[in-house]
Amino acid sequence: MTEPVMRIFLAGASGAIGRRVVPALLGRGHEVVGLTRSEDSAARIKALGAGAVVGDVYDAEALAQAVRAARPDVVMHQLTDLGAGDRAANAKLRVVGTRNLVDAARAAGVRRVIAQSIAWAYAPGAEPATEDTPLDLRGAPERVATVEAVAALETAVAELPEWVVLRYGTLYGPGTWYERGALMAQLAQAGQLPANADVSSFVHVDDAASAAVSALDWPAGAVNVCDDEPAPGYEWVPVFCAAVGAPEPARAEGERTGWARGADNSRARHELGWVPTRPSWREGFTTA
Repeated sequence: MTEPVMRIFLAGASGAIGRRVVPALLGRGHEVVGLTRSEDSAARIKALGAGAVVGDVYDAEALAQAVRAARPDVVMHQLTDLGAGDRAANAKLRVVGTRNLVDAARAAGVRRVIAQSIAWAYAPGAEPATEDTPLDLRGAPERVATVEAVAALETAVAELPEWVVLRYGTLYGPGTWYERGALMAQLAQAGQLPANADVSSFVHVDDAASAAVSALDWPAGAVNVCDDEPAPGYEWVPVFCAAVGAPEPARAEGERTGWARGADNSRARHELGWVPTRPSWREGFTTA
């Protein structure tokens, strides 16, 4: 059976995930219009065979015009603002940018939206979190701003009739903080990435992109998109340090932070049929 062709408006088309999603969508025969912030990025998107529009997600009126002109069946939200490591800027993007994008989609008559979220905003617990675990809206002040922004994003997205929230594990691979020379590798080189008890779930950026494409057909809801092996820093930090040429990390004793519990990918794997090509960071770090 031939898959129906969709028109997709991809916000964040030049980001680490977006630049992988564009060719994957085109390869499935879909039509893509990518939103980006620079002419250079727009040229790269067009070179792949997609349409491109230069715009600012904070300009609500121009954004609405761009979405309307694209006539999309689906709006995909892969926007972040983490280039400078500014979490406050990223939180603002999740709140204000998402609000503008959802409003633009609704005004254009779009029914389906797919949006990037995170898998470490869950409340504390003993086991890796499932999608039914509540968000950690009563956490520490330095954390709650991030979680509140995630909640605002997810609430806005769920206003449309068909929506999928991709709760990504920690992204690694080319174009992320977790590659040689990037932020986390720099911290590792400086001896500032201790191996501790906190549990993380990872996802390679290629697998994150494949989930975004698969989500075109997924039922409404949130989905943890991460690999099969949540792990404490005692295990993953030494492997990461070795992969990026950093010295052996110091071991930090102490109990796990309550919310640093990792995430369970059972829904994606067993209900939706998404299988990561890198099922563990153990091999993924060395081949990223």
